[in-house]
Amino acid sequence: MDEFKVLAESVIKGDIKTAVAETQSALDVGGTARDILDKGLIAAMDEVGDRFAKGLIFVPQMLRSAKTMKECTKLLEPFFKEGDITSKGKVLIGTVKGDLHDIGKNLVSMMMEGAGFTITDLGVDVAPEKFVQKAQEIEPDIVAMSALLSTTMPSMPQTVEALKKAGIRDKVKVMIGGAPVTNKYAQEIKADSYASDAGSAVSRAKDLLGVS
Repeated sequence: MDEFKVLAESVIKGDIKTAVAETQSALDVGGTARDILDKGLIAAMDEVGDRFAKGLIFVPQMLRSAKTMKECTKLLEPFFKEGDITSKGKVLIGTVKGDLHDIGKNLVSMMMEGAGFTITDLGVDVAPEKFVQKAQEIEPDIVAMSALLSTTMPSMPQTVEALKKAGIRDKVKVMIGGAPVTNKYAQEIKADSYASDAGSAVSRAKDLLGVS
């Protein structure tokens, strides 16, 4: 990370102006988009996730870092299309039917995107059929569901069942999370993984797909 130390530190601090300038500078001197992404941006977001998990930073700082990284990746997008960068995996995410909360889900989306995953966000109040329809369309590696109300949690097993009926449950990994959700509940509904927060969601996703 040394050659991208200033870039990484800027992302961690949420200093958009410096981070964007450092990204452009790295491209100008011949740095590859892959190295800038992996050794600069993703390394920084891994550190952000680690600090968040340890309680050293909080949601506002995390959001600022994620926004900073997003601005930097805009400069790298032309290289994405040229095949210089490959995604760690495709994630379909949404808050389940009847639930309109999206802060946690948005944070998970940004952290996963920051870690190199391709995200398709269905938003809030997502019915099981909508998860299935989109999963059939984009063929994600992971279907991630969030619920903040205990009353909306039953939509999670309903979605798992809908994926099964559609014949695609064995083709995707299911990850769940949200304030009332527990690891025990994940096991009960036969989800593949449970994440308690945005930082751990990235780790669980990597574990599920066997990527570093």
